[in-house]
Amino acid sequence: MAYPGYGGYGGAMPGMPGMPGMGGGLMGGPPMGQYPPQFGAYPGSTFAPPSQDPMWGYFTAIAGQDGEVDAEELQRCLTQTGISGSYMPFSLETCRIMIAMLDRDYSGKMGFNEFKELFAALNGWKQNFVMVDRDNSGTVEPHELSQAIGSMGYRLSPQALSCIIKRFNRGGKIYFDDYVACCVKLRALTENFRRRDAMQQGAVSFQYDDFITCAMSV
Repeated sequence: MAYPGYGGYGGAMPGMPGMPGMGGGLMGGPPMGQYPPQFGAYPGSTFAPPSQDPMWGYFTAIAGQDGEVDAEELQRCLTQTGISGSYMPFSLETCRIMIAMLDRDYSGKMGFNEFKELFAALNGWKQNFVMVDRDNSGTVEPHELSQAIGSMGYRLSPQALSCIIKRFNRGGKIYFDDYVACCVKLRALTENFRRRDAMQQGAVSFQYDDFITCAMSV
């Protein structure tokens, strides 16, 4: 079974320094059906050392004294960039699940490499959102969300799509921070499932505790 990728990776968000070129498929991202490489730790990464990276200054400006970014700091950062199309506070819950998606050491915070990986994904999700928001309203309609999910490579049943739409719409509209929450959950749950589907058949057997851990970690 071919698993979907994460959507494309695009240019920098408003107010953000440019991201290194990613190469690959749609919008500079990995070819559809493939997972992008994970960012490794310094040294040994293909990226420049942090002090030479254009994202480093931005990261240090918002990180706490511990040198990491927590959900509240990420919320302030995203609110200030206006990425959602307004300067209303970006959803704190969405910030929490974004950190959980990349929090490999379960610290509840992001280091520099995780920060870069998140913003690469956010850029792709923003470009995908803009493409389906044809009236530039800053929201997408339920049917547009279905199209966006399909364009990222996910092949879901009408029942699954209906469940997603009910979960993430507010008054019949999907706002950008809710859209991001949807993308994060799809990515994290698909990755958890893919790791357990050793034969790539689209079916796995879960122990109850394992299922709860997967579902509650995002």
